[in-house]
Amino acid sequence: MQNNAKYIFITGCAGFIGFHLTKRLLDEGFSVLGMDDMNDYYDTSLKYDRLKIVMKHPHFRFVKGSIENIELLEKLFSQYDVDTVVNLAAQPGVRYSLKNPHKYIQANVVGFANILECCKKHKIRHLIYASSSSVYGNNKNAPFSVADRTDSPVSLYAATKKANELMAYTYSHLYRLPTTGLRFFTVYGPWGRPDMALFKFANAIVKQQPIEIYNYGNMKRDFTYVDDVTESILRLIDKGPSTESPYKIYNIGNNQPVQLNYFIEVLEEHLGKKAIKKLLPMQPGDVPETFADIDELVKDINYKPKVSIEEGIKRFVEWFKDYYKIN
Repeated sequence: MQNNAKYIFITGCAGFIGFHLTKRLLDEGFSVLGMDDMNDYYDTSLKYDRLKIVMKHPHFRFVKGSIENIELLEKLFSQYDVDTVVNLAAQPGVRYSLKNPHKYIQANVVGFANILECCKKHKIRHLIYASSSSVYGNNKNAPFSVADRTDSPVSLYAATKKANELMAYTYSHLYRLPTTGLRFFTVYGPWGRPDMALFKFANAIVKQQPIEIYNYGNMKRDFTYVDDVTESILRLIDKGPSTESPYKIYNIGNNQPVQLNYFIEVLEEHLGKKAIKKLLPMQPGDVPETFADIDELVKDINYKPKVSIEEGIKRFVEWFKDYYKIN
């Protein structure tokens, strides 16, 4: 069953950002075609629980599959009237890329090439895709600007995300395919990924297990609340592709780096428990600070992230306690 509306195609729709974006678009009256391979990089029950929420919506269609499967993608692009593609499917994680490099090449490079080919062939109005703040590597300029050089990635994950930007540029240049890359800065919030700091820390603190704090807690991260991310993407979908250039890159960040030690303090306060801290030096593939220059984004969509770290962590902890039935 398929309605006659144009679809927004979201890959990775059962992932953290993908789920929030899918839900928001459906609430706004869009028709969404969602795809996810439901892999077990982290607990799949979390993915299925996210999916259950959006599956109730009459204007949502779900297909289980991978962007690495070009035949399946071709079939979906032919079957559905897709207007905009938001590619969020990827193998995430900096540390996991040190252990399992081939997975990153397949999902993030081969899979993305398939998306580009289908978008070109089916003359998609706008391809929006996830890049990452990790492309900045050990950038010394602060805040990080989209005009800064990004040719020194310090992890394979970052290298694949940089590759996505270069591939998108080529398709925009050769075929005038409108592409917009989003460099996400440490996105957090309810329904987050269990491999990310906030979730890992909350889990360990509740169980009174030690948490590993790299660079002795002196790292700074531009933590960005998930609702600010979905609002930004929604506005970019509404706005459509750039008129002056088919190729655009934006930083999606909060523009306010927070020290990791303070981040943990706020989490302890909302959980009502103290962390057992294991202080460690910097890890390979990690960077001491991320800080997003979002002037370009604010200018183009007239929106600046609003949710403070204190409010964002409070909302996460409320969800976390409710989801895991913690008193």
